[in-house]
Amino acid sequence: MSRTIEDRLARVTFDDRGLVAAIVQQWDTREVLMMAWMDAEALRRTLTEGRVTFWSRSRGDYWRKGDTSGNVQYVRGAKLDCDGDAVLISVDQIGPACHTGTHTCFDADDLEPVAGRDAAP
Repeated sequence: MSRTIEDRLARVTFDDRGLVAAIVQQWDTREVLMMAWMDAEALRRTLTEGRVTFWSRSRGDYWRKGDTSGNVQYVRGAKLDCDGDAVLISVDQIGPACHTGTHTCFDADDLEPVAGRDAAP
């Protein structure tokens, strides 16, 4: 039995600002592309419209990925983490995901951690 959109949104734990972290991942390669914020309405739009919508904290407004850049994110799946306080959105990314024009937001600054157990030499 399919749950209503309200039932699905009720499972999300939004922070004190009404936001939840949204991790965006390429659906087929599983590459992490970006992280942004969603409020309940942005998540509702994402789950019901097939395109990813975020809440911009700096602009105080919604933005649908690709409306101005053409770098669209088509929704392929969405899951909550075990605590309900983060959302993983699987997408088909068209063009770069990062606002800087790079493929992913996570290729700019390697923090060079010490490799842990069982790491290849």
